[in-house]
Amino acid sequence: MPRFTFRQLEYLVAVGDTGSIARAAENLNVSSPSISSAISQLEEELGISLFVRQHAQGLSTTKGGRRVIDQAKHVLKEAATIADIASDVSSMARGPLAVGCLVTFAQLVLPRMRAGYEAAFPDVRIEQSELNQAEIFSALRRSDIDIALTYDMDIPTDLHFTGLVRLRPFALLSAAHDYSSKTEIAIEDLADLPMVLLDLPISTDYFLSLFEAAKQLPRIAERTRDMAVMRSLVGNGFGYSIANVRPQSNISPDGLPLACVPIAGTVRPLRMGLLTSQGAEKSRTVRTFMEFAKDQVSSGALEPIGGEPLK
Repeated sequence: MPRFTFRQLEYLVAVGDTGSIARAAENLNVSSPSISSAISQLEEELGISLFVRQHAQGLSTTKGGRRVIDQAKHVLKEAATIADIASDVSSMARGPLAVGCLVTFAQLVLPRMRAGYEAAFPDVRIEQSELNQAEIFSALRRSDIDIALTYDMDIPTDLHFTGLVRLRPFALLSAAHDYSSKTEIAIEDLADLPMVLLDLPISTDYFLSLFEAAKQLPRIAERTRDMAVMRSLVGNGFGYSIANVRPQSNISPDGLPLACVPIAGTVRPLRMGLLTSQGAEKSRTVRTFMEFAKDQVSSGALEPIGGEPLK
């Protein structure tokens, strides 16, 4: 029977996901020779080639290698379950925790929450990733992440959402815009103005639904998938945008002043919360992260982003 270690399987999965020994080494904070040696030992032990070395493009996975990697992910997940059982017995949370976060607010929420959680649970190592909504759904289903911070947008029935805060939409404007001093602004007043649309899967549908509910059509002048680029386009007068999470600074990335004006009327807010796959709460580490996030809301740590805590 072939013999291999969990560490070798971890290295294998990392190389398979990144397509590069160098990037896998960087992600895992180990040396490239260590990973290269582990892959070679696995190939020798299994008697098959797992990767095809291509000097210009890095590594490509063989058909047999892909099957081995898929099974390795399953083995590592089962090993993590054993660790969870041990954690429950010892009443401690430990081991890796893969946390995904919606890219539109990851920079405002995840690093601070991660720092606080790791300080409270030093035996847990968080691996974070920033994803759009569709990518979050896929990553949870593939078990690439254990839990995600996201909005309640088009949540599939096989995933479970736990709400934390309610966030009303607001218009983001250049401080020089005629409407920047308003206390609130109606969708009808925005419809004829040029819009900078944050064009991300599912998120776009939400922004457009605000206009549909008011029987209006937005005049989309610019599209971008990057939050920072959107803020700079607004700051430079290319149009307004709509968001739900308030920035920590009313200055665009290129140094121009911005204004946040609440959208008037009955408009659909978004709920920010935690998304998990069915049964994820069996993991003590996942449970402690969920409880920590709820405590953060109760303590007011998320108030700066404009959220109203959910009861």
